[in-house]
Amino acid sequence: MHYAATMAARPTWKGFLKVSLVNIPVKVFSATEAGASLSFNQLHGECQTRIQQKRWCPTCEREVQFNELVKGYEFDRGQYVVVDEADFDKVHVESTHVINLEKFTDASEIDPIYLERPYYLAPDGAMAAAAFVVIRDGMKGKAGIGKVALGGKEQLVKVEAKDQGLVMYTLRHTDEVRGMDGIDELTNLPSVNASEVKLAHQVIGAFEGEVNLTDYRDEYQHGLREVIQAKIEGREIVTTEVEAPAKVVNLMEALRRSLDKVSATKAAPAKAAGSKRTKATAENAQPKKVARRKSA
Repeated sequence: MHYAATMAARPTWKGFLKVSLVNIPVKVFSATEAGASLSFNQLHGECQTRIQQKRWCPTCEREVQFNELVKGYEFDRGQYVVVDEADFDKVHVESTHVINLEKFTDASEIDPIYLERPYYLAPDGAMAAAAFVVIRDGMKGKAGIGKVALGGKEQLVKVEAKDQGLVMYTLRHTDEVRGMDGIDELTNLPSVNASEVKLAHQVIGAFEGEVNLTDYRDEYQHGLREVIQAKIEGREIVTTEVEAPAKVVNLMEALRRSLDKVSATKAAPAKAAGSKRTKATAENAQPKKVARRKSA
């Protein structure tokens, strides 16, 4: 049972969404579920006891309790300055309590490579709801760019309308995104035949359709859970080897075979459906026997 899904979502941040002179009290919620993947603990292989991570001070030569820890910034090699919560509170910037959307652009203008982590925005209180809906509807198709202080640093964010609320993505800064120029394998790529590209378009087009992400699941995690459950129950699980994809020798031949395979797959159900209709039509065409009433 997925217990987290039954619990009410808790906000990770509260403040204001600012658009020009409009300030709306909002709550920020995480849009992703961190507990969906399996997690493992480190054990001592000999006795299978969970390993303890102890906080050890090499100067005092003793274990340090959690309440003895402080945050330190290394300003020079081996030289630290201690920073406490009061020091963090002295940083007064607008983004600590305001998401100020300073620029707007088309929602599709931001390259997805800059998107980092998604959050949901919701109005904080009944008084904020009407203004929230107005701004949400006014932003449809657009994305607002601003900043917010989250997780101990100021984040660049993109905010856009989604369903009944707003979604906010933290963005990577340009200096955090690598260009492709440094990848040797992408330099001096060969020119290709136009007929090959045309055939590739046809193959790709044959697979076009509506995408429903609920149709996909993490098969690796699912298989790993089966292996773990089998080990718990003392069963041996038998798996089949996954064959490596065949190496493409003739690109045109591979593309043609791909197209033929898709065409055959699509034609088979249509043919089966057609044969059913033909059978039904034939049955309807046969004269029906009518029972005659015997005369008294």
